[in-house]
Formats: sequence, C-alpha cells, structure tokens
Amino acid sequence: MVETLSALLQEGRTFPPPPEFAKQALVTDASVYDDAERDWQGFWAQQALALDWHREWDTILDWQLPFAKWFVGGKINVSENCLDRHVQAGHGSQVALHWEGEPGDTRAVTYQELLDETGRVANLLRELGVVKGDRVAIYMGMVPETVAAMLACARIGAAHSVVFGGFTAQSLKDRINDAQARVLITADGAWRRGSVVGLKDIADEALADTPSIEHVLVLRRTESDCAMQDGRDLWWHDDVARQSAECPAESMDAEDLLFILYTSGTTGRPKGIMHTTGGYLTQVAYTHKYVFDLKPDTDVYWCTADVGWVTGHSYIVYGPLANRATSVLYEGTPDHPGKDRFWSIVEKYKVSIFYTAPTAIRTFMKWGDDLPAAHDLSSLRVIGTVGEPINPEAWIWYYVNIGGTRCPVVDTWWQTETGAIMISPLPGATTLKPGSATFPLPGIDAGIVDDAGKPVGVPGGGYLVLSRPWPSMLRGIWGDPERYRETYWSRFGDKYFAGDGAKRDDDGYYWLLGRVDDIMLVAGHNISTTEVESALVDHPAVAEAAVVGRADSTSGQAIAAFVTLRSGVEPRDELVEELRDHVARLIGPIAKPKTILFTEELPKTRSGKIMRRLLRNVAEDELLGDTTTLADPTVVSEIQQRAEDESSSDDA
Repeated sequence: MVETLSALLQEGRTFPPPPEFAKQALVTDASVYDDAERDWQGFWAQQALALDWHREWDTILDWQLPFAKWFVGGKINVSENCLDRHVQAGHGSQVALHWEGEPGDTRAVTYQELLDETGRVANLLRELGVVKGDRVAIYMGMVPETVAAMLACARIGAAHSVVFGGFTAQSLKDRINDAQARVLITADGAWRRGSVVGLKDIADEALADTPSIEHVLVLRRTESDCAMQDGRDLWWHDDVARQSAECPAESMDAEDLLFILYTSGTTGRPKGIMHTTGGYLTQVAYTHKYVFDLKPDTDVYWCTADVGWVTGHSYIVYGPLANRATSVLYEGTPDHPGKDRFWSIVEKYKVSIFYTAPTAIRTFMKWGDDLPAAHDLSSLRVIGTVGEPINPEAWIWYYVNIGGTRCPVVDTWWQTETGAIMISPLPGATTLKPGSATFPLPGIDAGIVDDAGKPVGVPGGGYLVLSRPWPSMLRGIWGDPERYRETYWSRFGDKYFAGDGAKRDDDGYYWLLGRVDDIMLVAGHNISTTEVESALVDHPAVAEAAVVGRADSTSGQAIAAFVTLRSGVEPRDELVEELRDHVARLIGPIAKPKTILFTEELPKTRSGKIMRRLLRNVAEDELLGDTTTLADPTVVSEIQQRAEDESSSDDA
C-alpha cells in the first residue's frame, strides 16, 4: 500500500472520472460551465424552477451593491419543499433520516413522519405566540427533533438561530440576546463520548440574562435530571405530542429571512449571518444534487457535520431534504465506542455518499488503515470534504482507504456567508488533482486578485474573491448593515472578499491556502483571534494576550497563544492548563489554545499594535520578517528564544 500511495502522490498526477461512474453521472459534459456563463442569471432561474413556488418571481436579481435580492416577488415555503411535495408525490414512506444515537439506539424517520412532527412543533410555536418574522433559538444535539424544529420555524415564517451544542452558556446568551429570540428549543442533554452534556443546565445559566425568551421547549433525550421553570418551560413529549400534525405553511417572500447563523468576527463579537428563503434553497438544492451526483431512489447520503454549523444547515437539512434524499444522522463522535464507529455506520446503512472534514480524515489516518479495512465500504460511490483545504496526502489516503480508488473525491470550498458550495468538482465531469478544489461551479464567478484588487492571472496566487452575486449569498449581518459592507465589500470595492488566500496552477485549478485575516480555521471551524484573546485576558492572572493560528497536522490550524502575566504572577505549568480550561469554559473546547507561551512583552509597533505576523513566524518556527517598525525589536527575539528553549525542554 505504501508503494501505491507513493505512486498516487506523484506530482502532477490527475484522476479523471472513473468510466463506470461517468456512465451513470448526472453531469458528464463540461459544456455546462459555458452554458451557465452565457446567461448566468437565467441559469439560476432554471435551477429555481426545480422547486415548488406559490408564485413565480417578477425579477431574477435586483443587485444594489453590496445588497442582493433574488427571485423578487416570488412566494415559496422551504418546509413544503423539503417535506410536503415529496409526500404528495407518493414518497411518504421513504426514509428521510436513518438516525443513529451514540449509545446505539436507532430510528428510521420517514418523510411522512418528519412532516407530521414538523407540523406538531409548528402548531405549538404558533400556540406560544410565535409569528412570522420572530426568531427562535435552537440549542440541541444531533437528533431528528432538531431537524423538525428547524423545519417548523421555516413552516410558520419564524427565523431560527441554531447554536452549536458544544458552545457555552455565554455564547448561547450572546446569540439569543443579539437575535432577540422569543423561544428557545433545547434538550435535557446530549450524548458525547459516552457521557451526557447537560444542555438544559447550560441553557438555564444563559437564560438568567436573556429577557426576550418567553418559553423554553425541552426534549427528553438522556433522561437526565434538569430543572423546569413553571410557566416558562414545556416538555416536548407533553406539549408537542398533543398538537395536530396538520399545519398550513406560511407563504414566504423569496427574500424573507430563513435563519440567522452566528460566526466568529474579527472584533470578537459574533456576526449574525442572515440567509433568506428562495435563493438559499435554490443553490443548496442544486449543489447538493449535482456535486454529490444524488440519485434519491437509490443513494444513502451521510454528512458528518453538526447542524450547529452551516454545513449542517445546508447539507444535512435543507439541501438533502429538498432533493428527497435518504440521509444518515449520527448523534455522537467518531471514536465512541470504538475508533471505527464511522465505518460501522457506513457498512450498516450502506452509505453511498459520504461528506466529512479533512481534520477527521487526518485523524482517521493516524488511527490506522486497519479500521476502515475491517468494514465493507463497497457501497460508497462519492466521497467529499468540507471545512478547510485538504492536503494531498490526506486526499490520497481518503481516495484509497475509504473510496477504494473507485470514488471521485469532491473537495468543496464555501463558507457560512456563501450559504452553499462555490468551488468543487462535478464528479462525472471533472478531472481531479489531490488537494485542489478544482473550479468554481457553473454560475459562480470566482477569481484571485493581488493587494491592489487586480486579477493575478494563471498561474498566480493572492486573495480569493467573488465578482458577482449568487443566490445563496448572505443578505447581511443581523442588525448591522454597515458591518456587512465593511467586513466583506470594503477591501476590493465591487468584489466580495472571502478572507481566504488561493492560487491557480498552470491548468487553472484552484488551490485554497486558508485564512489571511484574524480568523483561525481550527478543525474546519472559524475561531476569532480576538475572541480567544479576550477570554485569556478575562483570567485574573493575565495582563495581555495575543493569539495566532499555526499549522497543525490534524486540525489544519491550531491555536498558539502568547501571554503576558500580571505583576506578581509567576509562570507555571499548572497555569497553562488553567488558562486552556478557562478559554474552553468561556467559548467552548474547540477554542482551547494548543500551546501557551508566557512572555514578558508582546511585539508591538510604536503605535501599540501587536505584530501578530511576527508571532506567527515564531509559532511556525520561521525566519522573522522585518522588525524595524517595532517599538522594541528585541522583544520578538526574546520570545523566539523562549519558544526554542521550551521546545528543547519538551524534546528532552
């Protein structure tokens, strides 16, 4: 196998669509790109017609830079498109979700059952006074009721704000208060690595300071004890169960708000990314169908993300259900009870399309080839990656050990802000290069520019930009349109700046290079440097902190922190763990610094700005760049020496 991997990793090696795959693929001809480019607005209108509309649009696109409106005048309901139309077409008995609980309990939820549960939740929300335009916060684990809750909000026209179940009470509180949510939907707990995470207890801590919340709906999942407040808290099994399953869907304008999803901001204050209805559903349905070559009558699709992230919104809930997919929904982690849990699930449900993160793939590599080899993965026919760039070695390992060299690898680039996949192969038409996301999808205009905003040409590298609107693009930042303009449209004027670097090779293939701003991409999740720095400084021992991302073989980037302690506080090993745990409590475990280096001073310019570029040089063990702008150039060399001393100590 080593020789095989070495041969496959030869520089310049390409992988055309397997002939057997291409025979059955939905798209086999690259002419689709030219066809879409000739009339890109008409192309997206054609994709929108695959959905059921109450009323078709008057105008495809109204573009007032930087604000877009798609399918203006169109009326549609997302929940109906994900459920009702499939049931009405005779597919009510088709499994929508094969649910696998972490302890091993399972359920097969059909489209009819999911529609009924969605209707009951929607009726309860209406009974609680929730109306079109209100916001509902959702803080749950990976259970079918989470999907029903999202679809119930969409059904009645309330925007949902899903908060990842691994976030802390502070993070939940901030998001509830920013969105002014009226109702919180949560659970008593969620299973994670054999233990219960007390979601309701965390929620109660947040709810001590969330005046907009009127009611809390609680799902009994783990049978763990939790406090219930009279007049505010309701049990799902009591109050949802007594509702009628019949619930008329609200006719929504194409530009009505579907959801708010919070992501890290460079200021440390989370940004409420707004996605609307018609354009978003059009693009997630299109990309899910064609990027994964979905055949709804035969495929079993599994995206391993969490619904708390945009990948879960677009490629667990809305895209797959709009396309009548049969999906796997898994509650737990890949290493419980054994490190082969994913492969046992693939084998059990005969998964044919598998979508996961490069961080997970690199972890699987470390765990060994024997774990996937012990399971029958022959049902797989398409495998994908999401969340961060994938290195060629991990791509090849995935292609060989999971895909059996017969499955195209769809390496996808997109963001919370883009809403849907933007750069990706079409598996029946695109020749693949390990580590490259290949090309922008039909209808998408991406490019690479230099510091001045000028195209760099082919080959060349620089900043990845999007030069025209796309249907699933964010419509702004909740409550802050100027922040939206400043964050995404100020750097290059008429171009959306993604915050990522990229290059194109001689053949025009796109290679993503990661973040170029103050956002770190840790295990596929955006973490703000400012947010982590604020959490560190919150500790009474810390006077000042600076945080950078550094390359990590497993998570893509790891968080490296440089900390100056208050007068009288001595550096010690125990304090390192205390600070890491402090960050985890305030933000979540994903934000824990991997390394913390104590330093007397931080490198600053004469104006007082911390030079994170130099700290990245230290963290990556690189040569220092220009230090002439520093107020005290000796500071960074002292930090570098301390880092080398600590590294030597660790090696010893």
